[in-house]
Amino acid sequence: MTDFTLTDLETIVARRAGVSPEESWTAKLVAKGQSRAAKKLGEEAVETVIAAIEGDRSALISESADLLYHLMVVLKIAGIPLEDVMRELEGRTAQSGLSEKANRQGS
Repeated sequence: MTDFTLTDLETIVARRAGVSPEESWTAKLVAKGQSRAAKKLGEEAVETVIAAIEGDRSALISESADLLYHLMVVLKIAGIPLEDVMRELEGRTAQSGLSEKANRQGS
């Protein structure tokens, strides 16, 4: 088991976003803006789904890592801290998933 967390990833993304785009893929992606970063997130999501459907464990692990990384970049550009997402998830665990989904659809 690794000690690496999504909070660690968030910190790395924030640090790399602040350097020159010539020095960092993250900075380059941030400089291209939310539209490009979100498009990359979508591409990674599709690749993750394909790996899952194909039952390719290695690809699923790799694509999941890409997906989480690109999500952190999109959140960084949007100014949304991971803590806000985690708080939302924590609040959802207070009820069953079916109840939570029904409540969202009723809104």
